[in-house]
Amino acid sequence: MLADKPPHLTIREVPWSNPVGADLRAAQQAELDSRFGSFDHEADPPSAEDTAVFLVAYDKSSGQPLGCGGLRRLDAATAEIKRIYVLPYARGSGVATAVLTALEYRARAAGYAVIKAEAGSAQPDGRRFYQHGGYSVVPNYGPHAGREESACYAKRLGEETRAPARPGAGSTRPEAGRLPGRTQ
Repeated sequence: MLADKPPHLTIREVPWSNPVGADLRAAQQAELDSRFGSFDHEADPPSAEDTAVFLVAYDKSSGQPLGCGGLRRLDAATAEIKRIYVLPYARGSGVATAVLTALEYRARAAGYAVIKAEAGSAQPDGRRFYQHGGYSVVPNYGPHAGREESACYAKRLGEETRAPARPGAGSTRPEAGRLPGRTQ
């Protein structure tokens, strides 16, 4: 199982239009634009229409947002991680891993069997993050196919993505809600 959520975090599902989520995505976009040196580095950006769930991680004591991440439905069995981002000052504190774990839990609970992700050539930290999280390198898929700057990953969801059995014991489960578009 992936590491439990750090005790200093609260993870909440928010709508794509949530201003906090939008600010975090804008900060990520500005960082990626700077890293890639362009504004057109993403083959198929996520949107409100195709993002099934979006989570924001908050510091419990201050209430400040620290990071975010979302799931996009690719097909009936597969979801894709999108917009995992942590503010620079909070990196290395477990926020990204907690968001990823919560997204994996949500994907598994919604019946997805596989979760995929992509990281670009200017994101070596993202590539390491997915590999350390148990993701395997796979052939580039969908809009990433044929793009040399993309590295794609996948993970089969199973027991390792279950939240701890004891409620409140560092549970990786985000607040209640289901992924739209999925039948249970």
